Amino acid sequence: MLETDKRRLSDIEVVAIRPTSQADAKAALSVLKDVAKEHARIADLLASNMPLKEFVVSALALSPFLRDNTGSNPAILDDLLATPLSEFLKRRIEAARSAWRPEPAAAALPDAEIMSRLRKAKREMAFAVALADLSRLFDGRETTRWLSDFAAAAVAATIDHLLLGAHESGKFKLKDPSAPSNGSGVVVLGMGKLGAGELNYSSDIDLVIFYDPQSGIIVERDDASEIFARLLRRLVRILQERTGDGYVFRTDLRLRPDPGSTPLAISIEAAMLYYESRGQNWERAAFIKARPVAGDLEAGERFVKELTPFVFRKYLDYAAIADIHSIKRQIHAHKGHGEIAVKGHNIKLGRGGIREIEFFVQTQQLIAGGRMPELRLRATEPMLQALVKAGWIDQSTADELIEAYWFLRNVEHRIQMVRDEQTHVLPETEAELKRIAYMLGFEDTASFSGELSHVLRTVERRYAQLFEQEAKLSTETGNLVFTGQQDDPDTLETLKKLGFQRPSDIARTIRTWHYGRYRATQSVEARERLTELTPELLRVFGESRRADEALLRFDHFISGLPAGIQLFSLLGNNPRLLSLIVNIMSSAPRLADIIAARPHVFDGMLDPGLLAELPTREYLAPRIANFVAGGRHYEEVLDRLRIIAAEQRFLIGIRLLTGAISGIQAGRAFTDLADLIIAAALDAVLEEVRAAHGRFPGGRVAVVGMGKLGSHELTAGSDVDLILLYDYDGEAGQSDGAKPLDHVRYFTRLTQRLIAALSAPTAEGILYDVDMRLRPSGNKGPVATRITAFAKYQRAEAWTWEHLALTRARCICGDESLVSEAEAIFGEVLSEKRDIGKVRKDVEEMRDLIDKEKPPSDIWDFKLIPGGLVDIEFIAQYLALIAPAKGVTSPPAGTHTLEALKSLGSAMMNANDLEVAVDALTLFTEVSQIVRLCIDGDFDPKDAPAGLVDLVCGAGDYPDLKHLEADIRSLSKAVRGIFQSVVAQ
Repeated sequence: MLETDKRRLSDIEVVAIRPTSQADAKAALSVLKDVAKEHARIADLLASNMPLKEFVVSALALSPFLRDNTGSNPAILDDLLATPLSEFLKRRIEAARSAWRPEPAAAALPDAEIMSRLRKAKREMAFAVALADLSRLFDGRETTRWLSDFAAAAVAATIDHLLLGAHESGKFKLKDPSAPSNGSGVVVLGMGKLGAGELNYSSDIDLVIFYDPQSGIIVERDDASEIFARLLRRLVRILQERTGDGYVFRTDLRLRPDPGSTPLAISIEAAMLYYESRGQNWERAAFIKARPVAGDLEAGERFVKELTPFVFRKYLDYAAIADIHSIKRQIHAHKGHGEIAVKGHNIKLGRGGIREIEFFVQTQQLIAGGRMPELRLRATEPMLQALVKAGWIDQSTADELIEAYWFLRNVEHRIQMVRDEQTHVLPETEAELKRIAYMLGFEDTASFSGELSHVLRTVERRYAQLFEQEAKLSTETGNLVFTGQQDDPDTLETLKKLGFQRPSDIARTIRTWHYGRYRATQSVEARERLTELTPELLRVFGESRRADEALLRFDHFISGLPAGIQLFSLLGNNPRLLSLIVNIMSSAPRLADIIAARPHVFDGMLDPGLLAELPTREYLAPRIANFVAGGRHYEEVLDRLRIIAAEQRFLIGIRLLTGAISGIQAGRAFTDLADLIIAAALDAVLEEVRAAHGRFPGGRVAVVGMGKLGSHELTAGSDVDLILLYDYDGEAGQSDGAKPLDHVRYFTRLTQRLIAALSAPTAEGILYDVDMRLRPSGNKGPVATRITAFAKYQRAEAWTWEHLALTRARCICGDESLVSEAEAIFGEVLSEKRDIGKVRKDVEEMRDLIDKEKPPSDIWDFKLIPGGLVDIEFIAQYLALIAPAKGVTSPPAGTHTLEALKSLGSAMMNANDLEVAVDALTLFTEVSQIVRLCIDGDFDPKDAPAGLVDLVCGAGDYPDLKHLEADIRSLSKAVRGIFQSVVAQ
């Protein structure tokens, strides 16, 4: 609220409410006349004809609570008529917050005194907020925020009061008795609507309270649990016991860990252990809104931060949805709110009620909050907008739910304002329902009922779209019965209609699932999820080409799963994902195997922006950095790298599979990913080596990517060709650590650790197979090469084939100064004017040797077929080596083959030949990327999955294999001729 907010009740121009009867209006006027005798401002109000008079009479007529309060405490209304609302409410919050403070030099207050102070402030606060709300000077947002601020102040004052009393009795030794909570280690979390700043008008408050035995305030630590338990019992009594002054807040401590078997107060450490080992999904949902409201606020913030991995898991968590939704179903079952109604409807828990909107938001937060910190907000309306911004829901859904939320909150407040009762149930009688309708400004109960029914059905519809996608295929399409030993004839007919050629085999397979013969279907819950999913699964698989083959591959996939509930829950809640997995099963067994081995790779597929965002270096870098940042030690960092690398490789593959990116874009993305992963691995290795052996004086390292890594052309299954270069202070004898090493052993050890980090198999798989044969002297040379030795070798000893390989060299990480030196060496060596005849002879001999020693397996061996990728790469590399002698500027080392070919070919090739070579490279790259993504080994159309054949044809935009094969033969023949003519120049 702005400091300049000067709104007053007298600002009312239009009275939106009216009494339900003349009798109620007369009763309200009678009360006002009685109190006006001693309160001039109330008397002036009654003597006026201002809208304010009509409003106050109507409000008191509609709310016996407000009427009784005016009669017993008229000074509240009198003060309110003279004071801006914001100022009035701030004073009451300040009065509540300071209610614990004793008089100067006095001891802690008696409980009765603070109880009286808090109740007086609450009574005045509730009266003012009700009038501001009913007058429409406040909307629901302001009402809930003021109430929440007051509750936090009242709890904070009570905690300070209790701590000060314990200090004075010798139980505690506070760090600062004038600020009891500071440094106390007492964590007081507001949960639910208090935590979100959305408190009801007559709400109870949910608190969770922990203490830190290490805080230093506890005199006898063995007695801590009992001392805090006694204090919490007093806390509850101070806040909720009804006295002549009323009550402050009903207080609920049942959201603490395992409330049936734990004491009222437990330590922070015990709480963390509980949540990490036994925490339930409903508790995760509850802690989304947890907020430190009292006690040691800094300790509270630390606790909430430490609890973040429990609430928001790093893997997207669809299995939790079933738990959360089951709570909703139990509410309907136990509270009897199975139908939408008006009279007697529970606005909070009933169908289409407030709880459904909250669940709508919280379940999506549980799913994605671990990966998307922006989805960790506490309040409902901002979270709905955040879901829109993140692409999880559309704006119209958010707008409908926000409007419905505040409408229902307004209804809830009016129900509670009548008699200050903690209820969410609309009245059963027409007369009392009319009271609520009039408090909301409706003309009659019919118009209110119509609007309420519309809102409830809107919420129910939006909620159902997200959580209750119940398959109705059996009733719409025909029988789908898979119980018993025999096939159901009607079910076989249904399967045929759905597109399956072997319905009996499909029925038998599904019975296998229901019998729990796989590990993934052994639990009752997993089988229930799969049973719910089966009709939709059959429908989507039935639409795919060769549906039987695709479904049986899915069966093979789930037969290898260690567990199934996570996947089945995920698929049941995501139709888009189900379609994608059908695509994978029908075309990409390699991806299916990855999913089977590491189901968490699915997590990123749930990002709504996945297919819209290109996986550039700028996109990948922060995701990798954020994921790895939590690693606490070397092996955990490497495991996190393996997890994120597998996930992002998979997601790049999904983009390629769906056509969101081209094969050439995929090559760049796979390479950018490798660059970032190798750089992160190098950082981890350097830190580990330095921890054991110290730093080598003047030591610098740089990692050079060769081959497809160097030229940005990696595929999904590529290994990485690396060279590690280093330099050091030549006068230094050894490293400066606890276990010093000489320079040879130091940099050899570092290189070996890097190779192991990248290629050692672990439970999380490997990062990359590493090939270092392109280093100077190949396998005979040292694994790490000093920069001076590398330069000397390249200048004086390297063979032509090594210089060809150098055209694709690219420094991918390491010390910047050493990277610059290496790149200068690449440029110097490649700018040398060579003997063109010798280069030509060497290239021809190399190509002939490859033809003899590595003949292509068939036409689909794009790398080795005459006129295939090797020939095209040789053309580009050959032109790069002879370019200086021809007076042509070569592109930098590490340039993509396509770009190098265009750059060099435009100056050194026939234009038609260049166009053919570019077309061939593009086609072979597109098809190769798809093949390497989808299968291990060679592509054979006769044995390939049905969907893969379609993908291969689609990659080149061909209608069928026949036309694709014809162009492959034509292009490869032409490229072989171009190779021969270019090299013969």
